[in-house]
Amino acid sequence: MATLVAAQEKAPPIQGRERTIALWSLFLALFMELLDATIVNVTLPSIERSLHATAGEQQWMVAAYGLALAIGLMTGARLGDMHGRKRLFVIGLACFTLASLLCGFAQNPEMLIVSRALQGFSSAMMIPQVLSSIQVMYRPSERGSAMAGFSALAGVAAVSGPILGAVLTDADLFGLGWRTIFLVNVPVGIFAVSMAIRLVPESFAPHRPKLDIPGVLVLAVGLLAVLYPLMIGQEKDWPAWTFVSMVVGLAILAGFIVLQRREAQHGGEPLVDLSLFAIKSYAGGLFTIFVFFMAMAGYFLVQTIYMQEGLGFSILRAGLTMIPFSVAVSFFAGLSAAKLVGIMGRRTLQIGPIVMAIGLLMTLFIFKRNGVDTSSWALAVPLFVAGAGMGMVVAPIGIFALSEVPVSKAGPASGLFNTTQQLAGAVGVAIVGTVFFNRIEHYFTTNGAAIQTGAMTPDKPWTSSYEITIWVMVAFMIAAAAAASFLPMHPKYDDAAMTH
Repeated sequence: MATLVAAQEKAPPIQGRERTIALWSLFLALFMELLDATIVNVTLPSIERSLHATAGEQQWMVAAYGLALAIGLMTGARLGDMHGRKRLFVIGLACFTLASLLCGFAQNPEMLIVSRALQGFSSAMMIPQVLSSIQVMYRPSERGSAMAGFSALAGVAAVSGPILGAVLTDADLFGLGWRTIFLVNVPVGIFAVSMAIRLVPESFAPHRPKLDIPGVLVLAVGLLAVLYPLMIGQEKDWPAWTFVSMVVGLAILAGFIVLQRREAQHGGEPLVDLSLFAIKSYAGGLFTIFVFFMAMAGYFLVQTIYMQEGLGFSILRAGLTMIPFSVAVSFFAGLSAAKLVGIMGRRTLQIGPIVMAIGLLMTLFIFKRNGVDTSSWALAVPLFVAGAGMGMVVAPIGIFALSEVPVSKAGPASGLFNTTQQLAGAVGVAIVGTVFFNRIEHYFTTNGAAIQTGAMTPDKPWTSSYEITIWVMVAFMIAAAAAASFLPMHPKYDDAAMTH
């Protein structure tokens, strides 16, 4: 985001109680966005039964949100700089609220997928404006408490989605079941919009950037050409066009890189500043977060589906079982950023993925040993270990990746970092979800008679599929730990570089 030098020298446009309320309207938007990124995972079995969704459609219900958000994030940031951050925030929040209403009343899988994509695009308009607005509303000396609240809220929202989704669905308010996870956003969104209109100050970037529309379109087409066949290929028995589409998509993404480089060479403002990849710590940080979040997105998709469909857990039990994981993520995220990075440096990011992998393998061992008799208490320690590993990565990785980025490129670097995280989630859902559902289909196809006669237990296909995906995610974790080796031993803050 652009540095707001003028805003830092002036008194804040609002103060006192009005500023606090305006801050909470920003925080409410952030909370809903982060919550909706994960809240749908635990409800997928309920949605599948209600809307008769296929495996590919279930994957798209998760991935459409992250993919749309990834494509739109940097565009949203630029639109805010160009046309006013408050204006884009209010428009994005209003559209997000409307999209949540459409999700809640979806009549078929296609409507829900499109509505989820609309949620993602709406989030891309509003989320980049949150930090920029905080810069405007608070002097540098005052931002500590606001940013602490921002970080704490982000951590809580990111890991509480499955738990809240389970509680809301199980409560079955007004007989709406899973629909309440989306409809609850409507009154909250209306309140946040009304407060933002009244109190959030308007601001513009000192330099109005141009919008790279061709870059946005080429990136969107390339990503869809790769991800769409990945998610529906197993349902269509992998016809030739799915492989052709993926090859064409990769070629389009290569063309996107060429276009971005040409735009920069001609003095334009490309969507992605490729010169950032010359910074070793930044490139290493992006690769680390990409591989790590591919695994995490796949894990959130598979874990609750397996517990409900394979082991017969109720949705509430599946959600509550994940509490140790969520607690560990929050605790170790704070501990890593505050203490561990200072003591161990990049080893924190090398150890974290390995700890997460150990937790996943411990969970797999208990599932294989106990099967349908697995208790939630037996999973508490393995899930806590897995959550600790995640917390050790998610908080410090941004510190390392951005530490050597010049201030003049802080905005594009932050935007690309967040985009990479969202894109990794969409790719992870596509890859891990495809492996998981493919294995299940194969088992039921080849062993259907044995299952019907009782010669094979019904949970066997699910456990086998879960085991394979766990090993895929462990491989991703090892790759993430290896990628962290390219980061500096400790975050570097080169004052000379930071002023250029």
